[in-house]
Amino acid sequence: MNEMTSKERFTRMFDHREADRIPIIDSPWKTTIERWQREGMPNEINFADYFGLDKTAFISIDNSPRYEEKVLEETDEYIIKTTKWGATMKNWKHASSTPEFLDFTIKDPDSWQKAKKRMMPSRDRIDWKYLKENYKTWRSQGYWIQGEPWFGFDVTHAWTVGTERLLMAMVTDPEWVVDMFNHFLDVSLELLDLIWEQGYKFDCIFWPDDMGYKNTTFFSVEMYRKLLKPVHRRAIDWAHAKGIKTHLHSCGKINSLVPELIEIGLDGLNPMEVKAGMDPIYLKKTYGKQLLLHGGINAMLWDNPEKVQTEMERVIPIMKESGGYIFSSDHSVPDSVSLEDFRNIVDRAKKLGTY
Repeated sequence: MNEMTSKERFTRMFDHREADRIPIIDSPWKTTIERWQREGMPNEINFADYFGLDKTAFISIDNSPRYEEKVLEETDEYIIKTTKWGATMKNWKHASSTPEFLDFTIKDPDSWQKAKKRMMPSRDRIDWKYLKENYKTWRSQGYWIQGEPWFGFDVTHAWTVGTERLLMAMVTDPEWVVDMFNHFLDVSLELLDLIWEQGYKFDCIFWPDDMGYKNTTFFSVEMYRKLLKPVHRRAIDWAHAKGIKTHLHSCGKINSLVPELIEIGLDGLNPMEVKAGMDPIYLKKTYGKQLLLHGGINAMLWDNPEKVQTEMERVIPIMKESGGYIFSSDHSVPDSVSLEDFRNIVDRAKKLGTY
């Protein structure tokens, strides 16, 4: 089979058809990129181009309340700053990790109403210069282009109000929670509509909504059905009305939610987090005819060449059957993975993933 563009590969995978090979993409940590540069990767080249990964592009929007972003404290080791979502967070400078969230501006329905008034769609929430400079190249070179709405449980608890606060509110004040979920999505879709209407088409929507952690979900299936599933359904229906695919990133063990996601028409699921309890082969055998699966290669093994190669040889031949699979780690590439090790992983994935 002749070599395909990334757009052609992704299209076939989402249609559950074979291609020349499976698509191969991933997300290294910032410190991983820094390590690879120390080990010989040129600073001026994108890591995906350097390793010959598939070409993807992302169209993001800003639906935040646009609170002031400022640095509150900075040392050689860390920085504490406020975000446009009103969170105060601490990040380490020379280590990659999730931020430590110290405080939030939005803490109750009243403070939410004030924030909501600041979250109105407008053209200046879109980076038109970025689109104008890059879109023609993306299309001419066969990129797979993803529109990125920002909504759901994950971004509301992690970036906006705090985890414990949101989980409590899902029980005690569900109307507030649903209002946040829906407003985030409303503004996202209005901004993506503006982009679409200007001729900047994308091939799918991709959004992060981590609904699980190790061994279970943050909430019950019943609560998902009542509060979040209708919002996910609206996003999926919006995309399908435009003739494009839907692709969800949800970390943790979310096995109990997969049938719910399929029922509302989700097209693709990432990352199948093995270390949290997800089994990619089980998912393929159970849902592989209905759902594109993306990831599922345990990142805990990636700095052990023998173990990761053995795992790839076990998993990839099954996952690639009849299309419907994108190769990547089950979350991201840690900085324990050397330049040579990652190159060997990519080379092996291409060989194992060829049809």
